[in-house]
Amino acid sequence: MNHIEQHSLIGDMQTGAHVGDDSSLDWLCLPRFDSAAVFTALPGTQKHGTGRIAPTSDAAVASPTTAAERRYRGDSLVLEPVWRTLRDTARVTGFMPPRDGMVRVIRTVEDVAGEVPMTSAPRSRPGVSTILARV
Repeated sequence: MNHIEQHSLIGDMQTGAHVGDDSSLDWLCLPRFDSAAVFTALPGTQKHGTGRIAPTSDAAVASPTTAAERRYRGDSLVLEPVWRTLRDTARVTGFMPPRDGMVRVIRTVEDVAGEVPMTSAPRSRPGVSTILARV
């Protein structure tokens, strides 16, 4: 189960994405805040849609499920989770630039020291949040 306090926010002033402490996109509504969600793992599980960028399972990471450090760059919504292995360090920078007609989530991986093998696993689930439950 995900908890909101384990998440940071990136956004473009028209929508926003919740990024988990494991560097996964766990909530994103497109194209606006009041639109249907395409990533909905925040209230559910990864099967409900997530977009994770993290070290591969064979990387010797101190904590394979949590970035060693997360911070915002200056006074911006540019998020920088940092992953550390026994010898190497990688940073995943994520942000959503102001719109020019298209919604964009930009995520880049940078080896800060050495090389950290990374994997990207986007699993969007458009329409999951539009299904009505019967009680």
